[in-house]
Amino acid sequence: MVNSDGRQLFQSVVVMRHGPRLDNFDKLWAATADRPWDPPLYSPGKSLAFDAGKKIREEVGAPIHRVFVSPFLRCLQTASETIRALSEEPDIAGAAGNPPKIKVSVEFGLSEMLNTIAIRPKVAPKDGDFKFVISQCETHLPPGTIDHTAEQVYKKLPEWQETQPDARARYMEVLRALADKYPSENLLLITHGEGVLSVASAFMEGDIKWVEYCGYSHLRRAIPAAGESCQSFAGEDFTAQSEFGFTFHDSSAKPSPS
Repeated sequence: MVNSDGRQLFQSVVVMRHGPRLDNFDKLWAATADRPWDPPLYSPGKSLAFDAGKKIREEVGAPIHRVFVSPFLRCLQTASETIRALSEEPDIAGAAGNPPKIKVSVEFGLSEMLNTIAIRPKVAPKDGDFKFVISQCETHLPPGTIDHTAEQVYKKLPEWQETQPDARARYMEVLRALADKYPSENLLLITHGEGVLSVASAFMEGDIKWVEYCGYSHLRRAIPAAGESCQSFAGEDFTAQSEFGFTFHDSSAKPSPS
């Protein structure tokens, strides 16, 4: 699990919450919206997402190769700004001076918890159909970044009124499936607060109370070198490297970086 020059190779996965949603700041927005269950970002959220992208670049210290994003509009808009920040930073540029090409895919498995804990009952679609179409979602992502060859872990949305334990298991399933599918690439998963909390709680010490908008957890694990069997790292699990925007029930309890 070391490179030919003796260096250990690692895979980083960053799991990030979307930016602030408009309906939390404009209480009248949902009353006239065509899709009241799918609010856009509140305007300042774009700069917050861009700044998060810069911070992720600094903390990971290596290029993000792939971004997977929930189909909800606030996540797509967050992804667009975060990708712009990751792509424009000069110190992650390749040898030729060009930023690395980031590939982006919509992943239904990163969706909001589909129940009335997370979706306000008054705005949820009466028939449980959230009407997400991949091609329409992709129009909100940066041109030239979309990878149509990536196969979704969840090919359709979870069932409406899924339980909270089922949703938490879903987020973990998606994390592991995507990480195992692309072990030599660093990933950014843009999802919702419950998704970040679910994943972070599995790998971080401390009782997490809250994840702020654009908060994230940076996870890392050792990976095999080129030509080395993937079975050699089957037992490797992630460790938390850093966190941003987390509040703990016990303020003295902080994650233990490794």
